Amino acid sequence: MTERQRHPVKAYRNPAFLNSKDARVLRILSEYLEPKSRFERHAVDDTVVFMGSARIKSREQAEAALAGAEGGGDLEGARVALRMSAYYEAARELAFRLTQWSKELDSKERRFVVCTGGGPGIMEAANRGAAEARGMNVGLTISIPAEEFDNPYVTRGLAFHFHYFFMRKFWFAYLAKAVIVFPGGFGTLDELFELLTLVQTRKMRKPMPIVVFGTEYWRQVVDFDALVRHGTIDAQDVELMHRTDSVDDAYDWIVRQLTERALDHPGPML
Repeated sequence: MTERQRHPVKAYRNPAFLNSKDARVLRILSEYLEPKSRFERHAVDDTVVFMGSARIKSREQAEAALAGAEGGGDLEGARVALRMSAYYEAARELAFRLTQWSKELDSKERRFVVCTGGGPGIMEAANRGAAEARGMNVGLTISIPAEEFDNPYVTRGLAFHFHYFFMRKFWFAYLAKAVIVFPGGFGTLDELFELLTLVQTRKMRKPMPIVVFGTEYWRQVVDFDALVRHGTIDAQDVELMHRTDSVDDAYDWIVRQLTERALDHPGPML
């Protein structure tokens, strides 16, 4: 009898099986159970989710890029990047202030923890602001064929890496008690519209304050009012979002919403 026959491989240690289509349900379940275990271990009750472009630079990075471009390069692109860097700094400040507020709550559990997609850009900005406020924060990254990046601000035990987009989206929505959406591309649009659909159709029954930050950007990218004029959504559907350009306004509105509608309901809600 060969060595292989004497010691057959257990199914849960068999890479060929675990990576096969037959075991897909196990991989999906793992992306539910493993994060759940870690959130419970770190006593993370609920989150405030920041969404936005991975391409937006910090003001420091954008200023350095502009200085380089003035010596020869894409000057217009560098100027756009510097203008857009205002959103990075706004996300950073807003995450800092919300983290400070959440840490002051009289609770043994960790409430309203900043959560992002764990990448660069707006995601890095929010994780950075939370870290600068000495608060735990979450990063839900996804495996995609993109350049490697370094977001050192995510709390070490709360950095997750998903294969399935829908499981990543589940964790965005399941723990969220508020969502702030900054300018972004396809991924941000996808996440925003999925959340709006869940709220509009009442598949998500918990209160879900949604801030859309950057009125001029969103006015140009998505004409929500045109959807009303064409009769494809109701006028009240536009009110599912709070649109603003102000960190102060976004902070005050979110804190008021969370205090009135979520403070007494820790943990996930349907």
